[in-house]
Amino acid sequence: MSSAWRGDGALEQPVVYMEQVSKTYAIGNIKVPALRGVSFSVAPGEYVAVMGPSGSGKSTLMNLIGCLDKPTTGLYKLDGVDVSAQSDQALAAIRLKKLGFVFQGFNLLPRTSALRNVALPLFYQGDRNREAKAAKVLEKVGLRERAYHRPAELSGGEQQRVAIARALINDPSVVLADEPTGNLDSVTAEGIMGLFQQLNDEGHTIIMVTHDDDIARHAKRIIRLRDGLVVDDAPVELRTLVNARS
Repeated sequence: MSSAWRGDGALEQPVVYMEQVSKTYAIGNIKVPALRGVSFSVAPGEYVAVMGPSGSGKSTLMNLIGCLDKPTTGLYKLDGVDVSAQSDQALAAIRLKKLGFVFQGFNLLPRTSALRNVALPLFYQGDRNREAKAAKVLEKVGLRERAYHRPAELSGGEQQRVAIARALINDPSVVLADEPTGNLDSVTAEGIMGLFQQLNDEGHTIIMVTHDDDIARHAKRIIRLRDGLVVDDAPVELRTLVNARS
């Protein structure tokens, strides 16, 4: 398998490796290509933004990276494992152990405390120490004092921090963030971007989909899609840096 270059010039085995990946959907007798042979890799510890206009294939790409769908053709390896042809059951196990998801809509259980929302992935694994582990991750995202509040008692930014903590609870290989600031005002969004930068500085690999150039400039690298193809893949110049607590 090919290796990937980190931003500091070091050579590592990629955590995400895609080679000529395509995805075609069938609508009746019509075949609609969403991805047309996408190739790229992401090294451990990178922070990548994926951008593109509506219909460019970025949502399809994130579904493939997140093992929510399978490519029609091509090779996709996650942490060195070919996940392209895995069973649905195997993909579910990979999602639970290898991937952390952060969504625009937070997706928190409304009647459950922040602590138990964060601990939820460990519940499915039967981890008896799940709440203690969740408390540590909540502290990491600055919400130790809000652990027993329900989502309705939290601000939008706090709810997204809970969602980020939940994504981190299994120490995933990759954190996938899909428009993570889409429901937030600009000031709150900056704080969330600062938190992502802090987590990336600590070694977490982050891949983020966004339509917003200002948000994308918080990442270290931008992959741009158009018509199902990668049309640009380059480091971010004049990167925006913010404080995680802002």
